[in-house]
Amino acid sequence: MMNFDENPELNITPLVDIMLVLLAILMVTTPAIIYEEQISLPDGSKSKVLSQELKSLTVRIDSQRQVYIEQSKMSLNELSDNLVLISKKYDKNSPVYIKADKRLIYNDVMFVLKSMKNAGFSKVALETNG
Repeated sequence: MMNFDENPELNITPLVDIMLVLLAILMVTTPAIIYEEQISLPDGSKSKVLSQELKSLTVRIDSQRQVYIEQSKMSLNELSDNLVLISKKYDKNSPVYIKADKRLIYNDVMFVLKSMKNAGFSKVALETNG
């Protein structure tokens, strides 16, 4: 005969492990900020975001080749000249994020990247949609 008087103990360790993994996944895959311009970013790998202690500069380029730097709007051809004036307000070691529409040609994105490097910014990164 079996003894039914034993009290089974509930092991919650696997449940806690699963919940921690799900929490980590949700924290990594949380969507980012939404801008008013319609920019479709290309797909890429998602990486850990740097701490926002340094003031970062975000350069956005839409499919009509309009460049947005903070409140400034300019065409792609005007970027090099305006970047000389804008770069004086920023620390050259601050991170720069380029958000370019995926419908732009490769040469346009490389032109923006080269212009940022020529203006003296050393930490320039291309941002993707994840």
